[in-house]
Amino acid sequence: MAIDVILGLQWGDEGKGKIVDYLAPQYDVVARFQGGPNAGHTLKFDGKKFVLHTIPSGIFRPGLLNLIGNGVVIDPITLAKEIKSLEDAGVDYKGRLLVAKKAHLILPTHRYLDAASENAKGKSKIGSTLKGIGPTYMDKTGRNGLRVGDITRADFESRYNILKEKHLNLLNIYPEVAFDLKAEEQKWMDSLSVLRSLEMVDGEYYIENKLKEGKRILAEGAQGSMLDIDYGTYPFVTSSNTITAGVCIGLGVSPGRIGEVIGITKAYCTRVGSGPFPTELHGATGELLRKEGAEFGATTGRPRRCGWIDLPQLKYTIMLNGVTQLVVTKIDVLNNFEEIKAAEAYKVDGQQTERLPYDVCDTDISPVLSNHTGWQQSLDNAVEYGQLPDTARQYLEMLEQKLEVPVTMISTGPERKKLIVRETSPVV
Repeated sequence: MAIDVILGLQWGDEGKGKIVDYLAPQYDVVARFQGGPNAGHTLKFDGKKFVLHTIPSGIFRPGLLNLIGNGVVIDPITLAKEIKSLEDAGVDYKGRLLVAKKAHLILPTHRYLDAASENAKGKSKIGSTLKGIGPTYMDKTGRNGLRVGDITRADFESRYNILKEKHLNLLNIYPEVAFDLKAEEQKWMDSLSVLRSLEMVDGEYYIENKLKEGKRILAEGAQGSMLDIDYGTYPFVTSSNTITAGVCIGLGVSPGRIGEVIGITKAYCTRVGSGPFPTELHGATGELLRKEGAEFGATTGRPRRCGWIDLPQLKYTIMLNGVTQLVVTKIDVLNNFEEIKAAEAYKVDGQQTERLPYDVCDTDISPVLSNHTGWQQSLDNAVEYGQLPDTARQYLEMLEQKLEVPVTMISTGPERKKLIVRETSPVV
């Protein structure tokens, strides 16, 4: 058996949670492979809204196993809150939510460092979510982090204190920021009991055994491909590998195990925080996109920057990920637009190109836009592809032609049922 992958092709917030939730019944295991509580995967069904930050989005499907993989960084406080919300909603997660022992822990002092470091940057802020993600991955690569498996060790408290003291010494180089360390530390220690109640596994062996048993596995990515630490808009990126290659590292599997790669893109484009955004719209059109799409971060609540879809950017992330099929989300947000634009190329230093420059941050990029007729009607009654307005289908088929990947699913609203699945999809 192979591992299918679902990930975002833009700067995150593409609607991955809903698609994972929809596809989950076709699988036996859903596994998060990177990132941490900087993720915000929103799901809506039965008139309720749920936002997951660490727990895989398959948790709402009865009987499905959910693994928090080695590549994820875990804040026990956030995890405990998520589990409490599951309990309040009557979701039976026990025995279905597992944690890889090699996943690293976010300490309160990691969040303290994150806040102090970002504050010290002034106008050069990178737009951190202040969840301690960067400092935790720094400790991981610095080879002195704490992992989930360490909480069962007899010397855990000593290991914790050594890392905490290192962080406190580092904090001396930054201007002071408000952070109640004592209170946060108490909450963190209390939340460890919830983490200890979950089944801890050797993630790499767990996945391998499930594959040998013929089980179907879906790897769930967080953030978006343009935030990848190596191939994103550096330095305005996250601290992990958000692309398909991250599955191999984050779950401990070989590249040969990867099957379908399902890439998700909005019908337009958004970005939260700082960093380059070639198709960003300022003024009334950008505001209308934000309003129609309710574009505010699920994790931070910050208003998202909005712009037209960017085809050179999507070609780049499709190439990096080996995408085999596309999911287009939030097409309904464009319902009221008379005209829709798409960036088909860039002008860089007077030359037209479809390639992203080496340094997107300090390069003057002007998008070359094409115009497309809007449909100016609701999509609520469209439950099959053929029921979409002609101009909506033309827009989607333009994307297929330009991106050279089939569009297999189209999301027409935030609810679970608002999803059109084409017969060409090989995973349903």
